[in-house]
Amino acid sequence: MTVLLGHIVDALGGSLEGGGQHTPISRIAPLDVAGPGDLSFLSNPRYQQQLAASRAACVIVAPAMRDAALARGACIVADNPYVYFARATQWWREHTAPTRQGGIHASAVVDPTADVHPTATIGPLCVVERGAYVGAGTVLKSRVTLGEGCRIGARCIVHPGVVIGADGFGFAPDHGQWVKIEQLGAVCIGDDVEIGANTCIDRGALLDTVIEDGVKLDNLIQIGHNVRIGKHSAMAGCVGVAGSATIGAHCTVGGGAIVLGHLELADNVHISAATVVTRSLTRPGQYTGVFPIDDNARWEKNAATLKQLHSLRERIKALEQALKAA
Repeated sequence: MTVLLGHIVDALGGSLEGGGQHTPISRIAPLDVAGPGDLSFLSNPRYQQQLAASRAACVIVAPAMRDAALARGACIVADNPYVYFARATQWWREHTAPTRQGGIHASAVVDPTADVHPTATIGPLCVVERGAYVGAGTVLKSRVTLGEGCRIGARCIVHPGVVIGADGFGFAPDHGQWVKIEQLGAVCIGDDVEIGANTCIDRGALLDTVIEDGVKLDNLIQIGHNVRIGKHSAMAGCVGVAGSATIGAHCTVGGGAIVLGHLELADNVHISAATVVTRSLTRPGQYTGVFPIDDNARWEKNAATLKQLHSLRERIKALEQALKAA
């Protein structure tokens, strides 16, 4: 498919400079590989060298990069080039992909008591169990399982292999054996949530596991029972959140990070990749922590010592200064 550059700008706004209103655009491509028929973008000034060398027909840039972009050709000036790029990909998909029609694939299994909105799409080999609800415009791609009584809001995208509403990991120890705790809650997912492939969200033990509006979950994430994730938080691949943790709104969790159970993260907390969150975080900010595995008793002693390193360093500096003065 080919569209005129001017049609994209008419739809998304921004300021087209350096001509090119009638330039045909055949794809959206990265700066370093874009060719004469491509639209590209620059969101980080560190890649300005790539901008100068790019053969793209047009580049989306911030106002600060306008002159540098014009030196090489046409550009779209936007306050936030990365967001503009994101909206351009949405526009492109809408105009190039086949129109998605709501409906239930012939191979899907949907319980008669489930409530599926007429505009929702249930893909191949999906299972929607008794009393579940799928909201307007939501898409369940192939092999998604929506458990009994679980709810998904409007305009959600659930990628292949996701399991929503399997039993949480609840067992009571009894003389060397485990007694199962029946998981009587469900999972409640808000609007505009996207869930990556093979992610699992467990149902609550008594109350529901809750994923609020706008949350974005990557692939292979485990969300334990009774977890609550606040609005517009995002998690990268292989994150694990243990049961009954509460994560605030607008949080981010990097790939492979772990949040232990029953902890609370305030709004706007950002966890670096591979970090293990072992305590509640009540203040917004960026948190990072990687510590080698060890025998637990020795690990606890080392961790306690590690927390004192800064004060020990200051004491040593003070002693060194005192010795010099003497």
